[in-house]
Amino acid sequence: MKSSPRPAAESATPLAPGPGAGEKGLRSGALGLFSSVAIGISSTAPAYSLAAALGVIVARVGLQAPIITMLAFVPMLLIAYAYRELNAVNADCGTTFAWATRAFGPHAGWMGGWGLIVADVITMANLAEIAGIYGFRLVGLESLAASRVWTTVAGVVWIALMTAVCYVGIEVSAVLQRWLVCLEAATLVLLAVTALVKVYTDGPPTAMHVSASWFNPLNVPSPQALTTGVLAAVFIYWGWDTALTVNEETADSRHTPGRAAVLSTVLLLVIYGLVATSAQAFAGVGTTGIGLANPDNSRDVLSGLGGAVFGTTGLGPALTKLLILMVLTSAVASTQTTILPTARTVFSMAAHKTVPSGFARLHRRFLTPTWSTVGMGLVSIVFLVLLTSVSHDVLSDSIDSVGLAIAFYYGLTGFACVWYHRRVLTRSLRDLLFKGVLPGIGGLIMLFLFCYAAFHVYAAPDYGATSVRLPLLGRVSGVTVLGLGALLIGVALMPAVTREHTAALRLQRTLLPHRLPALSAVESASRYLPADSRTGVGGDWYDVIPLSGCRVGLVVGEVLGHGVRAAAAMGRLRSGIRVLARLDLDPEELLTRLDDVVREEDDPRRARGGVTCLYAVYDPVDGRCSLARAGHAPPVVADPEGGVRYAELPAGRPLGLAGPPFQRAELVLPTGSLIALYTDGLVETVDGPRGLTETLAGIRQPLESLCDEALATLLPGPVDDDAVLLLVRTRRLGAGQVADWDLAPDPAAVARARRLVTGRLNEWGLAELEFTTELIVSELVTNAIRYAPGPVRVRLIRDRSLICEVSDTGHTSPHLRQAARDDEGGRGLYIIAQITERWGTRYTEEGKTIWTEQDLPAEG
Repeated sequence: MKSSPRPAAESATPLAPGPGAGEKGLRSGALGLFSSVAIGISSTAPAYSLAAALGVIVARVGLQAPIITMLAFVPMLLIAYAYRELNAVNADCGTTFAWATRAFGPHAGWMGGWGLIVADVITMANLAEIAGIYGFRLVGLESLAASRVWTTVAGVVWIALMTAVCYVGIEVSAVLQRWLVCLEAATLVLLAVTALVKVYTDGPPTAMHVSASWFNPLNVPSPQALTTGVLAAVFIYWGWDTALTVNEETADSRHTPGRAAVLSTVLLLVIYGLVATSAQAFAGVGTTGIGLANPDNSRDVLSGLGGAVFGTTGLGPALTKLLILMVLTSAVASTQTTILPTARTVFSMAAHKTVPSGFARLHRRFLTPTWSTVGMGLVSIVFLVLLTSVSHDVLSDSIDSVGLAIAFYYGLTGFACVWYHRRVLTRSLRDLLFKGVLPGIGGLIMLFLFCYAAFHVYAAPDYGATSVRLPLLGRVSGVTVLGLGALLIGVALMPAVTREHTAALRLQRTLLPHRLPALSAVESASRYLPADSRTGVGGDWYDVIPLSGCRVGLVVGEVLGHGVRAAAAMGRLRSGIRVLARLDLDPEELLTRLDDVVREEDDPRRARGGVTCLYAVYDPVDGRCSLARAGHAPPVVADPEGGVRYAELPAGRPLGLAGPPFQRAELVLPTGSLIALYTDGLVETVDGPRGLTETLAGIRQPLESLCDEALATLLPGPVDDDAVLLLVRTRRLGAGQVADWDLAPDPAAVARARRLVTGRLNEWGLAELEFTTELIVSELVTNAIRYAPGPVRVRLIRDRSLICEVSDTGHTSPHLRQAARDDEGGRGLYIIAQITERWGTRYTEEGKTIWTEQDLPAEG
């Protein structure tokens, strides 16, 4: 039967192949350093940012506006370093969402992504409206520029156009941004140079020569003025992080975007410092005319300044129009580059199953996010239309509140960098500085700005266009209410979007051993480190299983995939292995049986061969260790003298795939040897395999310390894949704990067996167990002589219990049954089952062994 074809839209927009960095299917290598820098600068909208913010800054700090503009660069540079260092280890287009998730968990990651989405959606509405206003002004339609309806319509058109540009490919976006940013920077530099030339030649009455005092922050009138000035200036640098959100589409994705971020902020410093200084020198800080502190020009100082600088003759009017055009193109370019980070953040969140998977779809030809790009445009249009139709004052206050979302997710990124790299900060001075100190200071500054703005500056009732009366707090500015309210919506949504990860983690930890058993055969310690991505909880597991004869089974395995399904599959396999291990199967036989289980339960939605496993059985009597693996990494063995090696044993095929049978390898381990079983998440770095062997060279350390050292060395930060480490130090039973005898297949050997066993129990001080042990030995030896040819072997082991084993050459196992009243036999094994704690049969190459365990009598 033929399957029905998929809808055309779905076939044209496949889902992202995977959630990892570089695995989502975006067009890799499409951008170089120049394009990344251009995108980073364009996203800040330099011309528009200066037009809208310079007057506000001057009104608050006066002549110190240039140095305040430059000081605001410092926290942005510090956060840029955080972005660079995090991108170097995880070039995920989700940026803050992905990095905060890995550092602090899915809740912090969700809030980081939500903060970015909130900031971008609000900014998109503002930029689109500004683009509409300046578009009308450019063509002389001032009446339409003053109309809320027509500016909203124009804003919707601009959003639709820029969404279409982002949709058709990152290369088209990059080409457009390169031209726009070069033209914009050239126009701003021309404005600054012309203004400075006129100041020193034939300047207006407001002109002032540049003074060194302008660059002294100590001349700011008050600490409050300094803080509010920096608060107003810091956000004109916002947007450079777009260069990081296109990292998966950039050549050398781990390094180029980070360099672009730092370069973008430095170039913005030069542009802003030059324009602020020249504009202040030309126009002054007066409150009338072209003065930068004139409240009538506070929302747009460049329009009036352009006419005064370029003049009204010759090329002056054309250059003034060009400056207005640059503010327009600045807003348009920033509109486009604001779509890019939000679309890719949502795309990454969808790939990690945080939001519906439909947002993880790619265009088959353009290799750009489809629904996340279109969705960003639609949400921005709805937001713009809704707020302008309800109240333009609310839209204005929402725009002012965007600083809270920016400070929130920038600060979270700074702290994520410190926490992510906390284990390597002492490795070198560079690591301490660029991974710890600088990002940490940047995060603290952003935290201060967030709190100061939310609870002091923005909270003032007379700040902004609206105010709200809140219970217990009284009247509060609508800016604070909108800013904090938008973030609190993300908090309210958090339980729903993180539910799967929380459930999977709880399920997996419930299914893993709560504590490893204390055994005479081995000393063991383990570590399980879950992946810190949204669906990072996977199917890694480990186990230490007590077996008969003081032996111990060691298991480590991995189920391909993440989330609840992988954790549940892991739980089934772990339970199956424990059941099969109790049958005392050899390692290769156990894997064969487990392979059948995987084939029967294989999920058609999961690729076959998604399970690897290693199973080992260690015998403390002779020090032999039997191992077999199914596509899993080989164990590391360290001998007591300090030699470390990877054990050589056949690789085997992953469970669920067809192929040759599994094979076993035998190792003889001296007392005190160390075996390390692990999953590939532990050694996924380039130096991982070598780092593990170097760590295990310190074999004499306590196992808990070795586990901690191994994780600190191999996984200094959060991980993309689950990591398991199981360390086992072998022991041997002493000669006085084991006694064995070979008996002839003669009925007379039964009495001899009883005498030998009784003598040894007396030597061990276990006379209380003589009667029951004689009964066990008599029954088992008699059955061995009667039903199996060849010699019989009896072994006693005194450990935490008394173990009695009888081995023969037969391959048939006795079965426990309830004997009828008229049966002459069949009661011996039933009696043995009643007087022992456990009993069973294990098969060997020579035959079988029937074993029993009895509790030792209480001391005293």
